[in-house]
Amino acid sequence: MRHFPAFLDLLGRDVLVLGAGEAAERKSAPLAAAGARVRRAAHFAPELIDGVALAVGADAEEAELRALSAAAQARGIPVNIVDRPELCSFIMPAIIDRDPVTVAVSTGGAAPVLARMVRQRIEAMLPPTLGLLAALAGRMSAAVRRVLPEPGARRRFLERVLAGPAADLALAGRTTEAETAFARALDAADAASAGFVHLVGAGPGAADLLTLRAQRLLGEADVIVHDRLVSDAVLDMARRDAERIFVGKARANHCLPQEEINALLVRLAQAGKRVVRLKGGDPFVFGRGGEEADALARAGVPHEVVPGVTAALACAAQSGIPLTHRDAARAVTFVTGHTREGRLDLDFEALARPGQTLAVYMGISTLRDLEAGLLCAGLDASTPAAIVENGGTAEMRVLAGTLSSIARDGQGWSRGGPALVLVGEVVDLAAGSSAARLRLAEPCVQA
Repeated sequence: MRHFPAFLDLLGRDVLVLGAGEAAERKSAPLAAAGARVRRAAHFAPELIDGVALAVGADAEEAELRALSAAAQARGIPVNIVDRPELCSFIMPAIIDRDPVTVAVSTGGAAPVLARMVRQRIEAMLPPTLGLLAALAGRMSAAVRRVLPEPGARRRFLERVLAGPAADLALAGRTTEAETAFARALDAADAASAGFVHLVGAGPGAADLLTLRAQRLLGEADVIVHDRLVSDAVLDMARRDAERIFVGKARANHCLPQEEINALLVRLAQAGKRVVRLKGGDPFVFGRGGEEADALARAGVPHEVVPGVTAALACAAQSGIPLTHRDAARAVTFVTGHTREGRLDLDFEALARPGQTLAVYMGISTLRDLEAGLLCAGLDASTPAAIVENGGTAEMRVLAGTLSSIARDGQGWSRGGPALVLVGEVVDLAAGSSAARLRLAEPCVQA
């Protein structure tokens, strides 16, 4: 470690910024944000560093930058000359500001652009409201020390409470409730910690389509309860020591019945676990998230729903088929192709109305029934339609054609991956004006 990281208290203290260009402006802003009194000068004179806590040089003549560096170091004043590490006694890092949480990233002046890239990656993983959680811990610190004077017990309590319900409430901006939950946890510091369940949408499979909140929760969970549609790439983002429980379901083949999944979530939470119930797509779009949320509520288990990218959005975006379009569809309807008591329980009259797009989930096995219902309700057999399989992943395939052609060919074409059926004029728009995008699929069109 070439440079020792430290944070300076500059509140009310003088700093010098030498230079009159854009770089000097950029360096002045975070110093001022930290409460420093920024002195600006275009040219160097020795008296400018009298009484300053640190000095920065940018956008000035070479001789003046060297003079500033030499004078400051001779008087023990930290100095930074932008992009000149050999003239610096300290490095200005890339900063992630979640006041009062501050994260600094530095490459020792070797690659400032890389430092900014690392900062952006870290910043994407930290919730914007992290400062609210830190502030809560600060307000409660005296009470924690009083109740738990032993450092080890205090550390264990804080590790638990800062990853528990009080933290979730603070990050959600519910400050008063967070303080109440923190105080309640402190009153019961010797009792078992309370559990929490997050019903999290895993999206269509690609890890980079997870929400930032989902990514954070995966890194905090004690237990991951997941479906078969959750990809390994998403599961790899979980904490390495987190327990993983597979409860995958396929049509007519349930690894664990829904009622038992509900009971499992309740049981884990009551044992004090932080649980992520990871579901493909979005929990509330044909994902039975509503049933699980209801079971948790009836059991008094605190929980939160974290939305995910649902299949219709991922399939439409990757295949280039717009769900809505001013010239073709001003509405989109999501329906399930699962049968109820052996028949499709759908309002075909409503689904056959013009000017809309139908997005049919889990509809491969009932394609013929879907076609029959729509034709009976008046929809033309030549209406553009497509099947998008494994949408949102690198394995996406598209079968584009008409309602009748996909109903005829779809089951033989499918390889068993999750598939979405799209019906409406928007399919032809994509196949015509966006043919290049559809050519990425395999096959694009099958007669």
